[in-house]
Amino acid sequence: MKEPVLNRRLATAVLLLAPMVLLLTGFLVVPVLQLLRSSFLTSSHLLDGSGFSLAQYIRFFSDSYYSSVLLETFLDGVVVSLICLILGFPVGYSLARLSPLARRWRTIIVILPLTLSLVVMVFGWLIILGRNGLLNSVFVRLGIFSSPQQFLFTRPAVIVVLVQQFLPFMILSIMSVVTQISPVLEQAAANLRANRFVTFRKIIIPLALPGILVGFNLVFVLSISAFVTPRLIGGSRVAMTGSLIYERMMAELNWPSGAAMAFILFVSGLGFTAALNALAASRLIIGSRRYAL
Repeated sequence: MKEPVLNRRLATAVLLLAPMVLLLTGFLVVPVLQLLRSSFLTSSHLLDGSGFSLAQYIRFFSDSYYSSVLLETFLDGVVVSLICLILGFPVGYSLARLSPLARRWRTIIVILPLTLSLVVMVFGWLIILGRNGLLNSVFVRLGIFSSPQQFLFTRPAVIVVLVQQFLPFMILSIMSVVTQISPVLEQAAANLRANRFVTFRKIIIPLALPGILVGFNLVFVLSISAFVTPRLIGGSRVAMTGSLIYERMMAELNWPSGAAMAFILFVSGLGFTAALNALAASRLIIGSRRYAL
Protein backbone atom coordinates (compact mmCIF):
# COMPACT_ATOMS: atom_id res chain seq x y z
CA MET A 1 0.00 0.00 0.00
CA LYS A 2 2.87 2.35 0.70
CA GLU A 3 4.53 2.04 -2.71
CA PRO A 4 1.52 3.28 -4.74
CA VAL A 5 1.17 6.25 -2.38
CA LEU A 6 4.87 7.09 -2.75
CA ASN A 7 4.66 6.73 -6.51
CA ARG A 8 1.67 9.05 -6.67
CA ARG A 9 3.45 11.63 -4.51
CA LEU A 10 6.56 11.38 -6.68
CA ALA A 11 4.50 11.78 -9.85
CA THR A 12 2.71 14.77 -8.36
CA ALA A 13 6.02 16.39 -7.39
CA VAL A 14 7.44 15.82 -10.87
CA LEU A 15 4.35 17.33 -12.52
CA LEU A 16 4.49 20.37 -10.24
CA LEU A 17 8.21 20.94 -10.82
CA ALA A 18 8.16 20.25 -14.56
CA PRO A 19 6.89 23.71 -15.68
CA MET A 20 9.50 25.51 -13.58
CA VAL A 21 12.32 23.22 -14.77
CA LEU A 22 11.30 23.66 -18.41
CA LEU A 23 11.04 27.42 -17.98
CA LEU A 24 14.48 27.71 -16.37
CA THR A 25 16.02 25.39 -18.94
CA GLY A 26 14.57 27.21 -21.91
CA PHE A 27 15.05 30.80 -20.78
CA LEU A 28 18.12 30.57 -18.53
CA VAL A 29 20.25 27.46 -19.00
CA VAL A 30 20.15 27.37 -22.82
CA PRO A 31 21.00 31.10 -23.27
CA VAL A 32 23.80 30.84 -20.71
CA LEU A 33 25.29 27.82 -22.50
CA GLN A 34 25.02 29.67 -25.79
CA LEU A 35 26.80 32.64 -24.24
CA LEU A 36 29.52 30.33 -22.94
CA ARG A 37 29.93 28.90 -26.43
CA SER A 38 30.24 32.42 -27.86
CA SER A 39 33.07 33.24 -25.45
CA PHE A 40 35.26 30.61 -27.15
CA LEU A 41 34.68 32.04 -30.62
CA THR A 42 36.40 34.83 -32.46
CA SER A 43 34.55 37.80 -33.89
CA SER A 44 35.17 36.63 -37.45
CA HIS A 45 33.71 33.15 -36.76
CA LEU A 46 30.77 34.21 -34.58
CA LEU A 47 28.14 33.51 -37.22
CA ASP A 48 29.37 30.18 -38.58
CA GLY A 49 30.37 28.83 -35.14
CA SER A 50 33.85 27.70 -36.16
CA GLY A 51 37.27 28.76 -34.95
CA PHE A 52 37.10 27.98 -31.24
CA SER A 53 39.80 29.86 -29.36
CA LEU A 54 40.89 31.01 -25.90
CA ALA A 55 41.90 34.39 -27.29
CA GLN A 56 39.25 36.33 -25.34
CA TYR A 57 40.29 34.83 -22.00
CA ILE A 58 43.99 35.25 -22.76
CA ARG A 59 43.37 38.86 -23.66
CA PHE A 60 41.49 39.47 -20.43
CA PHE A 61 44.11 37.99 -18.11
CA SER A 62 47.10 39.37 -20.03
CA ASP A 63 45.84 42.95 -19.84
CA SER A 64 46.33 44.48 -16.40
CA TYR A 65 43.51 46.96 -17.07
CA TYR A 66 40.81 44.28 -17.05
CA SER A 67 42.27 42.64 -13.95
CA SER A 68 42.33 45.96 -12.10
CA VAL A 69 38.73 46.69 -13.12
CA LEU A 70 37.65 43.25 -11.87
CA LEU A 71 39.44 43.82 -8.56
CA GLU A 72 37.90 47.28 -8.14
CA THR A 73 34.49 45.83 -8.95
CA PHE A 74 34.87 43.24 -6.19
CA LEU A 75 36.09 45.85 -3.73
CA ASP A 76 33.10 48.05 -4.55
CA GLY A 77 30.79 45.06 -4.07
CA VAL A 78 32.29 44.33 -0.65
CA VAL A 79 32.06 47.98 0.42
CA VAL A 80 28.43 48.27 -0.71
CA SER A 81 27.54 45.00 1.05
CA LEU A 82 29.21 46.08 4.32
CA ILE A 83 27.49 49.48 4.28
CA CYS A 84 24.15 47.83 3.57
CA LEU A 85 24.79 45.40 6.44
CA ILE A 86 25.66 48.20 8.88
CA LEU A 87 22.61 50.25 7.88
CA GLY A 88 20.23 47.38 7.29
CA PHE A 89 20.75 45.23 10.38
CA PRO A 90 19.27 47.74 12.89
CA VAL A 91 16.32 48.36 10.57
CA GLY A 92 15.72 44.66 9.94
CA TYR A 93 16.01 43.84 13.64
CA SER A 94 13.61 46.62 14.66
CA LEU A 95 11.07 45.53 12.03
CA ALA A 96 11.24 41.94 13.26
CA ARG A 97 10.41 43.02 16.81
CA LEU A 98 7.31 45.01 15.81
CA SER A 99 3.76 43.74 15.86
CA PRO A 100 2.60 42.09 12.60
CA LEU A 101 0.42 45.06 11.64
CA ALA A 102 3.11 47.69 12.22
CA ARG A 103 5.71 45.47 10.53
CA ARG A 104 3.51 45.10 7.45
CA TRP A 105 3.16 48.84 6.86
CA ARG A 106 6.81 49.62 7.52
CA THR A 107 7.91 46.78 5.28
CA ILE A 108 5.88 48.36 2.49
CA ILE A 109 7.89 51.55 3.01
CA VAL A 110 11.13 49.56 2.80
CA ILE A 111 10.24 47.83 -0.46
CA LEU A 112 8.63 50.90 -2.03
CA PRO A 113 11.89 52.00 -3.79
CA LEU A 114 12.02 48.59 -5.50
CA THR A 115 8.79 49.40 -7.31
CA LEU A 116 10.42 52.34 -9.10
CA SER A 117 12.17 51.98 -12.41
CA LEU A 118 15.94 51.76 -12.08
CA VAL A 119 16.46 54.30 -14.86
CA VAL A 120 14.07 56.77 -13.21
CA MET A 121 15.83 56.33 -9.88
CA VAL A 122 19.28 56.86 -11.41
CA PHE A 123 18.13 60.00 -13.26
CA GLY A 124 16.80 61.28 -9.94
CA TRP A 125 20.28 60.83 -8.45
CA LEU A 126 21.74 62.65 -11.46
CA ILE A 127 19.59 65.64 -10.58
CA ILE A 128 20.52 65.46 -6.89
CA LEU A 129 24.28 65.06 -7.41
CA GLY A 130 24.70 67.43 -10.36
CA ARG A 131 26.68 70.66 -10.11
CA ASN A 132 23.40 72.59 -10.08
CA GLY A 133 21.58 69.89 -8.14
CA LEU A 134 19.96 69.75 -4.74
CA LEU A 135 23.05 68.61 -2.81
CA ASN A 136 25.31 71.36 -4.15
CA SER A 137 22.61 73.98 -3.59
CA VAL A 138 22.22 72.98 0.06
CA PHE A 139 25.97 72.88 0.70
CA VAL A 140 26.55 76.27 -0.94
CA ARG A 141 23.66 77.88 0.96
CA LEU A 142 24.96 76.50 4.26
CA GLY A 143 28.43 77.84 3.50
CA ILE A 144 30.07 74.43 3.54
CA PHE A 145 31.37 74.97 0.00
CA SER A 146 32.02 78.29 -1.69
CA SER A 147 31.23 76.87 -5.13
CA PRO A 148 29.48 73.75 -6.50
CA GLN A 149 31.52 70.55 -6.26
CA GLN A 150 31.85 67.60 -8.60
CA PHE A 151 29.89 64.74 -7.00
CA LEU A 152 28.98 62.92 -10.18
CA PHE A 153 31.39 60.62 -12.04
CA THR A 154 33.14 59.55 -8.84
CA ARG A 155 33.37 56.16 -7.18
CA PRO A 156 31.82 57.33 -3.85
CA ALA A 157 28.76 58.54 -5.77
CA VAL A 158 28.40 55.12 -7.42
CA ILE A 159 28.70 53.39 -4.04
CA VAL A 160 26.07 55.67 -2.47
CA VAL A 161 23.57 55.03 -5.26
CA LEU A 162 24.20 51.26 -5.17
CA VAL A 163 23.64 51.24 -1.40
CA GLN A 164 20.34 53.05 -1.84
CA GLN A 165 19.24 50.58 -4.51
CA PHE A 166 20.15 47.34 -2.72
CA LEU A 167 19.59 48.22 0.95
CA PRO A 168 16.02 46.80 0.95
CA PHE A 169 17.36 43.34 0.04
CA MET A 170 19.59 43.34 3.12
CA ILE A 171 16.80 44.59 5.38
CA LEU A 172 14.34 41.95 4.18
CA SER A 173 16.91 39.13 4.50
CA ILE A 174 17.76 40.04 8.08
CA MET A 175 14.15 40.68 9.08
CA SER A 176 13.02 37.28 7.82
CA VAL A 177 15.58 35.50 10.03
CA VAL A 178 15.28 37.67 13.15
CA THR A 179 11.52 37.12 13.23
CA GLN A 180 12.30 33.43 13.90
CA ILE A 181 14.55 34.26 16.90
CA SER A 182 12.46 34.10 20.05
CA PRO A 183 12.64 37.23 22.25
CA VAL A 184 12.67 34.82 25.21
CA LEU A 185 16.35 34.13 24.47
CA GLU A 186 17.20 37.80 24.92
CA GLN A 187 15.18 37.95 28.12
CA ALA A 188 16.96 34.87 29.43
CA ALA A 189 20.33 36.45 28.65
CA ALA A 190 19.28 39.60 30.51
CA ASN A 191 18.25 37.49 33.52
CA LEU A 192 21.77 36.00 33.48
CA ARG A 193 23.20 39.54 33.71
CA ALA A 194 24.30 39.74 30.09
CA ASN A 195 24.31 43.30 28.75
CA ARG A 196 22.92 44.23 25.35
CA PHE A 197 26.30 44.01 23.63
CA VAL A 198 26.97 40.49 24.92
CA THR A 199 23.45 39.40 24.00
CA PHE A 200 23.85 40.87 20.56
CA ARG A 201 27.26 39.25 19.98
CA LYS A 202 26.61 35.79 21.41
CA ILE A 203 22.92 35.25 20.64
CA ILE A 204 21.56 37.55 17.95
CA ILE A 205 24.50 37.51 15.54
CA PRO A 206 25.04 33.70 15.49
CA LEU A 207 21.32 33.00 15.06
CA ALA A 208 20.90 35.73 12.44
CA LEU A 209 24.02 34.66 10.50
CA PRO A 210 22.04 32.85 7.75
CA GLY A 211 20.09 36.02 6.98
CA ILE A 212 23.26 38.11 7.10
CA LEU A 213 24.97 35.78 4.62
CA VAL A 214 21.96 35.74 2.29
CA GLY A 215 21.71 39.53 2.33
CA PHE A 216 25.47 40.00 1.92
CA ASN A 217 25.68 37.57 -0.98
CA LEU A 218 22.62 39.05 -2.68
CA VAL A 219 23.84 42.64 -2.40
CA PHE A 220 27.36 41.64 -3.45
CA VAL A 221 26.19 39.82 -6.58
CA LEU A 222 23.85 42.64 -7.56
CA SER A 223 26.60 45.23 -7.01
CA ILE A 224 29.32 43.55 -9.07
CA SER A 225 26.90 42.87 -11.92
CA ALA A 226 25.40 46.39 -12.01
CA PHE A 227 25.92 48.35 -15.22
CA VAL A 228 23.24 51.05 -15.38
CA THR A 229 24.36 52.86 -12.23
CA PRO A 230 28.13 52.77 -12.95
CA ARG A 231 27.43 53.77 -16.54
CA LEU A 232 25.30 56.83 -15.72
CA ILE A 233 26.57 57.89 -12.28
CA GLY A 234 30.23 56.95 -12.76
CA GLY A 235 30.56 57.73 -16.44
CA SER A 236 33.88 56.95 -18.09
CA ARG A 237 35.82 57.76 -14.91
CA VAL A 238 34.47 54.81 -12.90
CA ALA A 239 34.95 51.50 -14.67
CA MET A 240 33.20 48.36 -13.44
CA THR A 241 33.06 44.96 -15.10
CA GLY A 242 29.31 45.10 -15.69
CA SER A 243 29.57 48.36 -17.64
CA LEU A 244 32.52 46.96 -19.63
CA ILE A 245 30.46 43.90 -20.59
CA TYR A 246 27.59 46.14 -21.70
CA GLU A 247 29.98 48.29 -23.74
CA ARG A 248 31.56 45.29 -25.45
CA MET A 249 28.25 43.70 -26.39
CA MET A 250 25.96 46.64 -27.13
CA ALA A 251 28.33 49.39 -28.26
CA GLU A 252 31.15 47.45 -29.95
CA LEU A 253 29.04 44.36 -30.82
CA ASN A 254 31.97 42.21 -29.69
CA TRP A 255 29.98 39.32 -28.26
CA PRO A 256 32.90 36.90 -27.71
CA SER A 257 34.79 39.44 -25.59
CA GLY A 258 31.68 40.41 -23.61
CA ALA A 259 30.72 36.75 -23.10
CA ALA A 260 34.19 35.91 -21.82
CA MET A 261 34.06 38.85 -19.36
CA ALA A 262 30.61 37.75 -18.21
CA PHE A 263 31.76 34.23 -17.43
CA ILE A 264 34.92 35.40 -15.70
CA LEU A 265 32.75 37.67 -13.53
CA PHE A 266 30.29 34.83 -12.92
CA VAL A 267 32.92 32.26 -11.92
CA SER A 268 34.94 34.66 -9.77
CA GLY A 269 31.82 35.97 -8.03
CA LEU A 270 30.57 32.44 -7.41
CA GLY A 271 33.95 31.44 -6.00
CA PHE A 272 34.05 34.48 -3.71
CA THR A 273 30.58 33.87 -2.28
CA ALA A 274 31.28 30.13 -1.89
CA ALA A 275 34.50 30.86 0.01
CA LEU A 276 32.72 33.41 2.20
CA ASN A 277 29.91 30.97 3.03
CA ALA A 278 32.39 28.18 3.78
CA LEU A 279 34.38 30.46 6.09
CA ALA A 280 31.25 31.62 7.90
CA ALA A 281 30.00 28.03 8.25
CA SER A 282 33.32 26.86 9.69
CA ARG A 283 33.38 29.74 12.19
CA LEU A 284 29.80 28.96 13.19
CA ILE A 285 30.59 25.25 13.69
CA ILE A 286 33.70 26.03 15.75
CA GLY A 287 31.77 28.53 17.85
CA SER A 288 28.93 26.09 18.53
CA ARG A 289 31.40 23.40 19.60
CA ARG A 290 33.16 25.82 21.92
CA TYR A 291 29.90 26.84 23.60
CA ALA A 292 28.84 23.20 23.82
CA LEU A 293 32.01 22.33 25.68
